[in-house]
Amino acid sequence: MLRTVIAEDNEFLSGGLELMLGVNGFTVVATVADADSFLDAVDEHRPDVTVVDVRLPPTFRDEGIRAAIEARRRHPDLPVMVFSQYVEREYATRLLAGAPRGIGYLLKDRVSRIEEFIEALRRVAGGGTAFDPEVIAQLLTRTSDDPVSALTPREREVLALMAEGRDNTEIAGRLFITANAVHKHINAIFGKLGLVPADGGHRRVLAVLTYLAAPGRRRPG
Repeated sequence: MLRTVIAEDNEFLSGGLELMLGVNGFTVVATVADADSFLDAVDEHRPDVTVVDVRLPPTFRDEGIRAAIEARRRHPDLPVMVFSQYVEREYATRLLAGAPRGIGYLLKDRVSRIEEFIEALRRVAGGGTAFDPEVIAQLLTRTSDDPVSALTPREREVLALMAEGRDNTEIAGRLFITANAVHKHINAIFGKLGLVPADGGHRRVLAVLTYLAAPGRRRPG
């Protein structure tokens, strides 16, 4: 059973999350409604994974994400799934700026897709990443000085799926191509982003960080 802390001020949503997680192999050890209580709960329970709303009381701006960042500062291996009503590019990149493992960012409507949400939360608990496809689609509008602009449309599709935490087999299935083709696309992505073999297994993470933090972005109009 994966021990979980939920930080969500909406009682209806937090109650639904607790019920949903409880019947899917999670144990909710604490449900809190504000950032300070979240940090206290993490310190006390040392959960296997956390679910945190980006916007918490009192201002409903960025209390949740700041609490998540602080929790990972205190507990560097803490898996965190943040979720929001909207795409918040700055918040996603701030969270990824630390150790980009065990991180997820979903839009709230993804919670209603129970199987997808549970699969994503388990992936984050295991040290992977999970980014909502809508987040990936909206985070970036490329400009000519953006390193990702050198990628082909197919390579961008592969990179977007990498940012969701998909492995090569999953990417191949999503795009209806062979695993060997995925491997070739990923090597091309690494080359175009200047990620050398010496970076080892971290190249996937570095590629995702480049994708999310490249300069020249603007919100879609």
